[in-house]
Amino acid sequence: MKNSSAITDVRDTSFWVAYYRAKETERADAIFHDPFAQMLVGERGKKISDAMENISRYTEWSVVSRTVIIDRFIEKCIKEGVDAIINLGTGLDARPYRMDLPKDLPWVEVDYPSIIEHKNKTLQNEKPKCKLTRVGFDLADGKKRKEFFDNVAPQAKKVLILTEGVIPYLSPEQVTELSQHLLEQERIAYWITEFFHKRVYRYLKGTVRVAKMQNAPFKFYPEDWNIFFRNLGWVEKETRFSGEIAREFHRRPPMPKWAEFLFRFMPKKAKEESLRLAGYMIFKRAR
Repeated sequence: MKNSSAITDVRDTSFWVAYYRAKETERADAIFHDPFAQMLVGERGKKISDAMENISRYTEWSVVSRTVIIDRFIEKCIKEGVDAIINLGTGLDARPYRMDLPKDLPWVEVDYPSIIEHKNKTLQNEKPKCKLTRVGFDLADGKKRKEFFDNVAPQAKKVLILTEGVIPYLSPEQVTELSQHLLEQERIAYWITEFFHKRVYRYLKGTVRVAKMQNAPFKFYPEDWNIFFRNLGWVEKETRFSGEIAREFHRRPPMPKWAEFLFRFMPKKAKEESLRLAGYMIFKRAR
């Protein structure tokens, strides 16, 4: 088996997922184009992907689907009056450069200082489409996080929070504390985050996957995703599922041959349910 420590900490996952955006961009039938992804990942992303072996097949499919979902969410939210976007745990995301955004839209990226420094250096000669600001600090630092929210985008009245690929790495207690800090700011209206049905947990907790992700383990496994966030003070605004997006673009989810065979004979209802096991949600404040 290849080195199970290809991911040394959660920061490496930024290079891993950005590599799949770079791969998608090179396809003749690309669903989206991110010409900045390859600039940002260099050779590091491919090395991590190769080391992750079979896990990479599903991760690639998931990253492509979620990119489309979040792009659409952002476009819709801007049309509905969102006047600032805060991307927490931004990783190597390049939406401020590749999306058609209002030039006066404040967009704030937050991540570890090393990630921010890497992006600043790599993209120093590129021009963002909006008013982009980057801030480097550890989001696990509750004191700094609260101070950040108290002062960020002070003129905005309807803020969208984006946490793409962040929540699964946090404990329930950390998610709860983050939610509290968001709710303290009345101008924060929406929150985009993952959705996993508990049926997916069996895969996420698989022996091989856990070994490969030992330095960046998933910690968030609520019994019911919606109920957990509802109890915190957030309600569903919209959910889009990876499987449905993949079907729209004729990108079948990767699965073993035996699973493909069985899928053909599944009842229609079961097939539809299987497409709705993971995706992304927009939450809005419940009060």
